[in-house]
Amino acid sequence: MKNLLFGILLGCFALMGCRSDEDSIQKIDQIMNFYIENSSGKDLLIPDSIGSYTTISMNDFLAPKDVAPVSFSPKTGESSRRFLEYIAGATRQLESGGDSDERVYRSKIRVDLIKKITDTTFAAVVNDTLEIRYRWTPTVFEISTVHYNSSQLPVTKDAESRNVVKIIK
Repeated sequence: MKNLLFGILLGCFALMGCRSDEDSIQKIDQIMNFYIENSSGKDLLIPDSIGSYTTISMNDFLAPKDVAPVSFSPKTGESSRRFLEYIAGATRQLESGGDSDERVYRSKIRVDLIKKITDTTFAAVVNDTLEIRYRWTPTVFEISTVHYNSSQLPVTKDAESRNVVKIIK
């Protein structure tokens, strides 16, 4: 009888452990794909191509240290368009909301670009500023706005629901 009662209790605990807690999971949507192109739509991220940005680096403005590189990955999409995939890495500073259920965070990144002019010459480094604002609630952490050199850029979704930002240079 003790074994039967122990077995029933063990079964109840096992069933309670299998219940779903999907309501308490926060959706995180922070990955961005940055495309850099000129006003006519030409891809400016082609490696070793004259007229393209061949050297790119990112540095965190809000980091406690002066030199705090931000990681990104140069990638090529299905249409052979190149982009910079940014997942995370820059400091997120609380901008508003404090202890509320609706908060705004921001990251500020310096983007250094070097354009190839000829086979042997390069333009001076262009220092641009990227500012990302995130919206946080108990159910979602997502990108709300993106500013590049103080201009707000539209954030769209591609077919796989990834965040896409086009920078026109």
